This record gives sequence, structure tokens and C-alpha cells, in this order.
Amino acid sequence: QVRLVESGGGSVQPGGSLRLSCTASGVNFKIATMNWYRQAPGKERELVATITSGGTTNYADAVKGRFAISRDNAWTRVYLQMDSLQPEDTAVYSCNTNYYGRSWWGKGALVTVSS
Repeated sequence: QVRLVESGGGSVQPGGSLRLSCTASGVNFKIATMNWYRQAPGKERELVATITSGGTTNYADAVKGRFAISRDNAWTRVYLQMDSLQPEDTAVYSCNTNYYGRSWWGKGALVTVSS
């Protein structure tokens, strides 16, 4: 059973920063591609960032240059550093991986950007 647990959400003013963490268990983390998704109120879920087992990263255009995904294989964690946050970044952010032939999700962490 794969388990993904996010932490680090919260409220921040525009221009501020937050770092999300996702701790994975039940998976060979070293070989897993890890993703961060987000879903804003009234909108569809969107892929924000991806990091492969080899450390290759990809970002949605909306967050390029502001967000950074990283991983710590020793601690089986994936991080999302979010800088220069804007109100449109307000969403529930979820950690995701595809393993054992299916997609696994954490419960999500709420990020609210508001003045």
C-alpha cells in the first residue's frame, strides 16, 4: 500500500513563500517519478511539477521560475518550494505517484494566498 502525506500548507500574503513536503511510504521511492498537482476552487486539477528518479524536473508554465520541485531519496520525501506566490496560486496541492499500475494521491495541503 502506497501512502503519501503532505505537509507545509498554510496562508501567505502575495509575494510570500511556502514549502510543501510529501513523505512517501510503501514504494521504492528511488525509482518513482513524483508529481505535485493542484486544484483551485471551481477549477480542474492541474499538474504543477514533476521530478523523475534521475532528478529531471518539469513545470507548468504558470509556475516556471517561481516554484522548484526537489526530492530526498534518503527520507523518501518530495518538496515543492513556492516563491513569489500570487492569489491565483491558491489551491489544494496534492502529491502523486504512479506505482503498482495505478495512481496514488495524498490528501492534499491547502495553500491560500491573500492580502
